[in-house]
Amino acid sequence: MIIPIASDHAGFEAKEKVKKMLEDMGHMPVDFGTHSEDSVDYPDFAVQVAQKVDEGEHEQGILICGSGQGMCMTANKFKNVRAALVYNEKTAALTRQHNNANLLCLPGRELDEDDLKAILKAWFDSDFEGGRHERRVKKIHSLTENN
Repeated sequence: MIIPIASDHAGFEAKEKVKKMLEDMGHMPVDFGTHSEDSVDYPDFAVQVAQKVDEGEHEQGILICGSGQGMCMTANKFKNVRAALVYNEKTAALTRQHNNANLLCLPGRELDEDDLKAILKAWFDSDFEGGRHERRVKKIHSLTENN
């Protein structure tokens, strides 16, 4: 799967690790920046990945900043994006299974390499369960339909 990915300066180091992990898992990361640890504004990079997911060009994406919060808040401004801030493998699985999350947001300053691997595995190994969760996801989507 092609996975658009971006970070700000605080998430740059983690993004570089995640790109390699994605390749090892058989995915193709497409890097939308940033390309160094020089200070940048996270919304500029979150928008690029969120647009790709929102428009349906890519099914899923990954955003990384220091806390993960700023990227997640920015991405969730897009109608068809369900971005999830994930700190561990359990929430990675649940956000896919119950919320049909399509954009993984990671706190680059909080996770080590083992954490990142476990989260990515749980994220990509989990599928939306549908059923009662479908009704709830539709309610979330309805909030942005007319905006």
